[in-house]
Amino acid sequence: MRVWSGIAPPPDDRATACRSRHRLTTVEALLRRERTVVACGLALLTLLAWSYLWMGAGTGMSATAMTRLVLFPHLRAGPMSMMRMESPHFVWALAIVMWWVMMVAMMLPSAAPLVLLYGRVLRQRRADTRPGAAYAPSAFLAAGYLAVWLAFSIAAATLQSVLEPVGLLSTTTWWSSSATLSAVILATAGLYQLSPLKHACLVQCRGPAEFLMRYWRPGRLGAFVMGVRHGASCVGCCWMLMALLFVGGVMNLAWVAVLAVLVLVEKLAPAGPLVGRISGVILLVWAAATAVV
Repeated sequence: MRVWSGIAPPPDDRATACRSRHRLTTVEALLRRERTVVACGLALLTLLAWSYLWMGAGTGMSATAMTRLVLFPHLRAGPMSMMRMESPHFVWALAIVMWWVMMVAMMLPSAAPLVLLYGRVLRQRRADTRPGAAYAPSAFLAAGYLAVWLAFSIAAATLQSVLEPVGLLSTTTWWSSSATLSAVILATAGLYQLSPLKHACLVQCRGPAEFLMRYWRPGRLGAFVMGVRHGASCVGCCWMLMALLFVGGVMNLAWVAVLAVLVLVEKLAPAGPLVGRISGVILLVWAAATAVV
């Protein structure tokens, strides 16, 4: 039996202590890269959301089977949906999840500048300088933002469950089977794109620095409330664009991708407001064409 005496630890213990210090140093270095870690987390969450949609979002069908680029979807038929065999409550719950994941995939990238800026401001303002101190508040901010889109998803799934039984929404492709419904949604979305309310909400979404200066609240609860407020502005900005999914197909990933790009351009590009107005005019022309086809 070996007995060690002296101040220094045995060789094995010294190696263990060295490895522990190395692991601690690595973790601390990682925690100090808060901006990079948060950005990667947001990107990973967005990628997972898109992957879930690509795999069919629990519908029992592949995304490619429900993805079409058509100007007048009410003139086209689609493949049979497997969800019709399930109970209405299950379909409604699954639709809520599907809508919410779509909102995460489409809207989270445009919220990333606010979340990242919030973490930077928090590190500069707070007395707690421990590595990773901004992680939890940033997560609460993102959670508040996504909670508002969850509420929107519940409303959208409920509307879907109303439109489908009355024949206005296809039971096979979840896109509009009515020229009137398509024209009304397109025209309403076009008018909203040109409205002062749309512009006011878009200004809130395009200015994360101004938003934080105006609505700053301390603490994790404050971060959640700020996320809810910013999410409400984004819903006010984009809710009619999301309603276009009822025209082109709720699980039509081509439409989802086009709308996601439009949202990003509106919120992040210098010419975003102009692009939004141009899209409004295009939607009005599209509505008129749909009404006469």
